Amino acid sequence: MTWLEDRALAVITGAAVGDALGGATEGWTPAQIEERHGGLVTGVVGPWFENWRDARPIAPYHKGDGHITDDTLMTRALVEVYAKRRTHLDAYAVAEDLVPLMIGEPRWVPELESTALLLQRVFLAEKWIVARLHYGHVDPREAGVGNVVNCGAAMYVAPVGIANAGDPCGAYAEAIDLTGAHQSSYGREAAGVFAAAVAAAVAPRSTVDDVVAAALDVAHDGTAEAIRAVVAEVSGMDVPATDDAQRELIRRVRRAVAPYDSVGPEYRNMSMDARRPSRTKSIEELPVAIGLFLAHRGDFRGAVLAAVNYGRDADSIATMAAALCAGVGGAAAVPREWVDTVGEASRMDLRETGELMASAAADILRADRERARARLDVVDALSVPAPSRWSA
Repeated sequence: MTWLEDRALAVITGAAVGDALGGATEGWTPAQIEERHGGLVTGVVGPWFENWRDARPIAPYHKGDGHITDDTLMTRALVEVYAKRRTHLDAYAVAEDLVPLMIGEPRWVPELESTALLLQRVFLAEKWIVARLHYGHVDPREAGVGNVVNCGAAMYVAPVGIANAGDPCGAYAEAIDLTGAHQSSYGREAAGVFAAAVAAAVAPRSTVDDVVAAALDVAHDGTAEAIRAVVAEVSGMDVPATDDAQRELIRRVRRAVAPYDSVGPEYRNMSMDARRPSRTKSIEELPVAIGLFLAHRGDFRGAVLAAVNYGRDADSIATMAAALCAGVGGAAAVPREWVDTVGEASRMDLRETGELMASAAADILRADRERARARLDVVDALSVPAPSRWSA
C-alpha cells in the first residue's frame, strides 16, 4: 500500500466513523449527553429516543447505532465525482456531476432505513444546490450566494484535501472554487481551510502542528480569528487523560469559539443573526475540530470522543476532527472495530470508498507532476537571454 492509499483510506473511513459516532449526540449539550448516557460517550451508542421514528426533533431519522449521516453520504458522492473525472474539480463539476448523483441515483440511507435519493436526506442548505443549479440554472460559481451560511460545504470536502495531498494552498483554492456552488461567506471559507488542513495532514512526515499552521496560513477573517482563539486556549493544556480533563477541554473550546459562532448558546434556538454572511463570524465546527485535534495531539479516539461529547453539531465536528487525526496517523490510527461496526450498520463499504478516492487521487497527482514539469521547463526558458532586436 502506498502512502497515498493508506492516507486516503484513513481519512475516508475515519471521517465516516466520526460522523456515525457524532450523529447520536448531535444537537444536545454536554450535560444532556452525560445525563442520557450515564457519563461520557465512549463509542457507538443507540438513538437518543427509543421511539426515534416519532420523537421530535429526531424523527424520522435513525441516528445512532453506527449510522452515518448526510456528511458521509455527501462525501461518498464527491468521491464518485472524482472517480469519474479523475482531475481537479470546480463549481461546474457540482452542477454537471454532483447534482445528478443527488437527484438521480437512489442509494441506501441508514438514517431513513430505506433506499432513497440523496436529495431526500440532506438538509435544506444542501437541497439549495439542486434548487439553484438544476432548477434555477444559476452560474455554478455564484450559486452559493444567498444560502444559509453553515458547515454544509465543509463537512464533505475532505476528498479535496486528498486530491491535493501535500499542497494546502492548492486544496484551499480548489475547495473555494468547488463550494462556490453551495456556500458563501464563512461557510465557503471553512470548506477551503478544512481542505487545506487535510492536504497538510496526509503529507508524509506531517505533524499536528504542521496541520494547524497550514490551516492558519490560508484562513481569513472570522475563521482565522476563531481558529487562533481556540488554538491559544488549548495550546498550554496537557493532553486530557481523565474524564474531568476531557470535560474541561470541551468547556474551554466552547468558550473560545463562542464569540465567533453566529448560532448562539442554544443550538436549537438560534440567535437572530445566525448563519448570515459576515466578515467577523465563523462556523463553529471547524475551529472546534482543530482545537480538539490539537489538544489530543492527533489521537483519534481522544479527539473524536471529545467531539461526540461536545454535542451541538457533533457529527460534523467529529467528521472533521477524525479526518485530521486519520490524515496524520494513517489507517492504523482508525480503530478497526469502529470501522467494521459503522460499515455494517450503515450498509456501506467504507474501505472501498477510501480505495476509490486513492485511485482517483493517484491519477490526479500524476497529472499534477507532468504539469509541474512542463511549467518548470517554461520557467527555465523564460530566464534564457533572448536575441536582441537591436543587435548589429
